[in-house]
Amino acid sequence: MVDGFPMPSSTVENYVKEIFLLQSGDRSQPVPMGRVASALDVSAGTATTMMKSLERAGLLVYTPRRGVRLTPEGEGLALGMIRRHRLVELFLVKVLKLDWTEIHDEAERLEHALSDRVLDALDEFLGHPEADPHGDPIPRARGPFEERALESLRSCGVGETVRVARITDQNAEFLQFVEANALKPGTRLKVTRRDRVADSTTIEGAKGGRTLTLGSSAAGKILVE
Repeated sequence: MVDGFPMPSSTVENYVKEIFLLQSGDRSQPVPMGRVASALDVSAGTATTMMKSLERAGLLVYTPRRGVRLTPEGEGLALGMIRRHRLVELFLVKVLKLDWTEIHDEAERLEHALSDRVLDALDEFLGHPEADPHGDPIPRARGPFEERALESLRSCGVGETVRVARITDQNAEFLQFVEANALKPGTRLKVTRRDRVADSTTIEGAKGGRTLTLGSSAAGKILVE
């Protein structure tokens, strides 16, 4: 039970989940309010009002003109929602055979309805997976959440052979591009050229083993190891 929110609403859950994701990298630093409002597609005023409510509930610390940072209680709630979302996505793809490019919104709706008991049963049924179909790590029910240190195709060295580990953009159009070019998690690639002027990265080993040139934006959304 969270003070002020006897049963956290889907809105509360969405806010803390997005803030947690925005904090990735350095959770000691506050997330600017503009980024929070943009991520949740709300006005700055609406976001600020909600931040004050969540602070009263003990889920975050809000500092005017600096931003917000989740408390341990807020992080716990956020991790629970991320765990739900990613397990549901894997179930939709692995068991129900839905298209991996179209499951994000379905998981957004279903994640709020699962009890902890059902979630644990789903985790066991799926074999306690470590990642969802996009390569995003699935938090464990208990214990710390540690994300692997990955680099993007945009930053790894020329001549390196790498394996696609994670796709950070969940937009259906980008995922369709990834699938059409055989760039899904697990694919092995070699970075053959980087053009600083064109701001592009050329790889080998995509669909049919052919050469593919990616713009900086696309290459930055494909994480490798």
